[in-house]
Formats: sequence, C-alpha cells, structure tokens
Amino acid sequence: MENFDFDLFVIGAGSAGVRACRIASSLGARVAVAEERYFGGTCVNVGCVPKKLFSYAAHYRDDYVDSKGFGWSHQGLSFDWATLKRNKDIEINRLNGIYKTILDDNDVQVFEARATVRSPHEIVVERKTVTCKYILICVGGWPWTPAFPGSELTISSNDIFEMEELPESMVIVGGGYIAVEFASIFTRLGCKTTLIYRRDMLLRGFDEEVRQFITTQISHDLDLKLGTSISKILKNENQLQVTCDNGEEMRADKVLYATGRRPATANLGLEALGMDLADNGAIMVNASFQSSVPNIYAAGDVIDRVALTPVGLAEGEVVARNLFAGPGHEVSYENIATAVFCHPNIGTVGLSEEEAFEQGLKVDIYSSQVKLLKHTLSDSKNRSFVKLVVDQTTDQVLGLHIVAPDAGEIVQGFAVALNCGATKADFDRTIGIHPTLAEEFVTMRKLRVHSQRVGRA
Repeated sequence: MENFDFDLFVIGAGSAGVRACRIASSLGARVAVAEERYFGGTCVNVGCVPKKLFSYAAHYRDDYVDSKGFGWSHQGLSFDWATLKRNKDIEINRLNGIYKTILDDNDVQVFEARATVRSPHEIVVERKTVTCKYILICVGGWPWTPAFPGSELTISSNDIFEMEELPESMVIVGGGYIAVEFASIFTRLGCKTTLIYRRDMLLRGFDEEVRQFITTQISHDLDLKLGTSISKILKNENQLQVTCDNGEEMRADKVLYATGRRPATANLGLEALGMDLADNGAIMVNASFQSSVPNIYAAGDVIDRVALTPVGLAEGEVVARNLFAGPGHEVSYENIATAVFCHPNIGTVGLSEEEAFEQGLKVDIYSSQVKLLKHTLSDSKNRSFVKLVVDQTTDQVLGLHIVAPDAGEIVQGFAVALNCGATKADFDRTIGIHPTLAEEFVTMRKLRVHSQRVGRA
C-alpha cells in the first residue's frame, strides 16, 4: 500500500467538496480538505441561500400591496436594508458553522488556507507539501465581468450581499438567472432598477414561451432595455454615468454585472501539469469525473456542466463512492428540475419545446396563461403560465414548465413523476387539488401544437 498522508485531498469546501469528504470518510478513507474562503461555497455564502432570503424580503412588498384587495390597510410602510443584511449575515454564519461541523464530525482534516497542486499526488498547503492518493478539485466559480472602459466601477453578484446601504438606483447587466433574480428583488425593495441585456429576450436556454412570458412580466416592474450593451461607465460626483452602445445615457448609484461565473481554476497549478481545460478554465472530465491527469478528479461548478448545487452534491458523492466503494456509480443529468427565483418564479423540468423538436421528436404541446384566484381580488396584473411537452408516440410527458409564485415547490413534485416516466394519461386521471394553480397540470386538455417541426436556433 502506498504511503500517502491522505487517501483523498479535496480542494474546496463547497457543496460538492463537503459531500465528497463526508462520503469518502464514511467509507474508511483518510480525508483532508482545504478551503481558503468560506465553508459552504457559493451557494451558502453568495448564491442560493442569501439570494432566496432577499427574494423572500421582496415578496413581502407584493403581499402588502395585494392585501388591500382583501380588506387590509397599512400606513407608513418602510423597508430597512440594514436589518435584512444583519439577519442574513447571522444565518449565513450559522450555516458556515454547520458545514465546518460536518467536516469535523467526519474526522476530515481541515486546512483553512489556499491549496495548490504540485503533482498528481502532492498538494502544497500552509507552506508545506502533503501527499495523497487522489485529489478532488471542487473550487467552484467566480463572477466574470467583461473588460471595457469603467468596468472596474461595477460590482458583482458576490459584492451585492455586502452592500452596507440600499442604493436608490441600480443598473443590472445580464439576462440569466442572477440578473433577472436581482432585478426582481431590488425593484421591490424600493431601488429604481434598470435591467440591460444584449439579446431580445431574457433567460437564453429556457423554453421560448417561458422566455417570452417572463420577459413581458418583468418589463411591468422595472425599466427593461433589450438588445443593448454598456459601452462605458464614468464616475460622476456620487453617481455612475452609464453610456450604452446605442448612445443612451443614464445615471445610477450602482452597476451590477451579472454576466455569469467562470470556473476558479487560475493559479492552482493545473496548467503546469498539462491538464485539459476548456477556454473558460473549466476542468475537462470523463463520465467518472476524472481529469486528463491521473488521480486528479473534479466536480461541481468547476467542470461547468450543470451549475446547480444539488448537481454538485451528486457529483461529489459519486466521485467518493467510485474511489472508495467500487466503480459503477453515475450521475443522471436527465430531468434535472430547476427554478429561477425572479418574480414570478420559474420552475422547469425536462425538455423545452425547442429541444424536443431539435431531437426530431413528434410532440404535443399544451400551454396556458392563468390568472390566479388570489389576483381576482388583489387587482394585480400578474398572470401565471403552465406548459407540458408530450411525446406523441409514447404519451410520456417530456417537459413541464411553470411561471408562478412558488414554482420551484410545485415542479419538485412533478420532477419525480417525470423521472418515473409519467404519461399525459397519468396526469389526466389524477384528481387535482382545487383551487390551486398546480391542478392546471392535470386538467390541461387543449392542444396548442400537434406536429413535428424544426426547432428554432
């Protein structure tokens, strides 16, 4: 048996890394982990959890407004950013402690320092070299902002959680998850919000009908500028002067660039080992999450497959089980449910209409816009959207999409049904819960599309 200090050394104590540590240790491996920043990774500290807490805060504004139609009245309504930030910080610190406790309780050696890779069996950490049989890299991603005149004046999705004051105005750049979520949040917290995106619809990669619907809904709540980019930013007294590529100018207190995250692989020593990396720095791995360098594996956002916390958890666990319990464990990337916590929320699982057509499938499409019972009294103009993509040949439901409050809670249950191969007939014979929005999925009878066509680019 090789004489190594550890059987597994994990770089990064985020979701994927901590899960891999726990599982490997439970299987008898000697495990160490290095974390230079914060336990829990992006999700706990500058991603899913604090963002969802901010989203809850924004929802209260809608609830207060809607309550008037139900007989409630209120005066002097105000919002205090400092209270939200303070309570958010308390909760994040609590979660940091839980992640550290998980590692300690599983006898994982923790290095609270940056680690780099010297060789397939050597890690440099705390100015010393330790040896290990296997290395697992789970360093996640980091916000990316393109370079342009004044780009150094912008803030990232990491920075936004540390703002000491709520800005009176904000420009947000981007059209993905992060951009639309923060745009929905800050406009409701009382910040004059402008969302700028270079394409003609938000959320590229989602079902086209969903994109059209949410783009329209969000445009009701803030200033949405599509087909536009920022060309430069200047500091002008206490504000930022933003110039767009079409010549339009505006002022804002903050400019948030939410243009994506890139794998944080720089300066880890990977290039010196000749490791295969993608153009954006992602580690190229095979089906077992093994890199091109023997004994080095990677999981989570750093491999840039599906940047979702539950996926990273699954990937980290599979690596640990394959290494220490025997090969054969896999991660299925089919029917991964996801949600976007904009207002209203988006929930989706399975194929979009365009993906189904691009795969050459003959599908039936059912879709409908719905006014919630709640809004018959609230006087809100918000509507909801539901959609099913059904295989004509097998009657199997291939995709399910919803834009509505608590969409993620609804789709999680339907994701189980899709993974079990549920058919449209199964949906139809299910008795709905009335009155709910979710019952729309088991009462949809009117076809919108009954044909095969070429998908759109």
